[in-house]
Amino acid sequence: MERRYIRRVFLNRPVPEDSYLRRLPAVRYLLEGKTLDFDNDVTFLVGENGTGKSTLLEAVAVAYGFNPEGGTQNFRFSTCATHSPLYAYLTLEKAAFAKDGFFLRAESLYNVATNIDEMDREPSFSPPVIDSYGGVSLHEQSHGESFLALVHHRFGGRGLYLLDEPEAALSPSRQLTLIAEMDRLVKQDSQLIIATHSPILMAFPKARIYQLTAEGIESVSYRDTEHYQITRSFLENPERLLKRLLEE
Repeated sequence: MERRYIRRVFLNRPVPEDSYLRRLPAVRYLLEGKTLDFDNDVTFLVGENGTGKSTLLEAVAVAYGFNPEGGTQNFRFSTCATHSPLYAYLTLEKAAFAKDGFFLRAESLYNVATNIDEMDREPSFSPPVIDSYGGVSLHEQSHGESFLALVHHRFGGRGLYLLDEPEAALSPSRQLTLIAEMDRLVKQDSQLIIATHSPILMAFPKARIYQLTAEGIESVSYRDTEHYQITRSFLENPERLLKRLLEE
């Protein structure tokens, strides 16, 4: 896909001096006047807890028009308005119009499933909403099953898909299934931006990996990520690493 639905992101005005957002490395990076380019079909935001990757992804989603708690641009439910105000300071440079889209948060999938069931309880001449999600209530499936059912049945291609820590719902084998679904979507002219800790997911071929650290944001290769290096070190010799960790 030569044209990106989101090509780059930058701040359109300074974040207030007294805002907690200034403590996040991701925000400090943008405050330096830098842009974050999304020049690949798949972009990963990775980094330690507290670096701002989920906050940044959420802000991009809300600035694009998605519901803060997840769903499509048509979802308007609100369980608890806890999203940050960062979206109001972001400008999204777009290069194409996405025909489909979804903001999927593992932590609020329950709320999305509930909203779908509630919409289907309302009188309507249209087909049930759940038909677009596989025909079975997401509440009647496990967390991982409902997550993959949503991706498989609802993500139709030619779309922008933002995923926040999807591995939270998935076993290692199901993460491989998600990789196959990602490949399907890329071949259908989709763009994915994913905040993750999973060294399995971030191995997706030709993906751009942005690593967020206290120093800012940098593009890194897969094997240079801290996630890959720590996981590899542990799996090669878990006894040695655990011995050293527990002794300390």
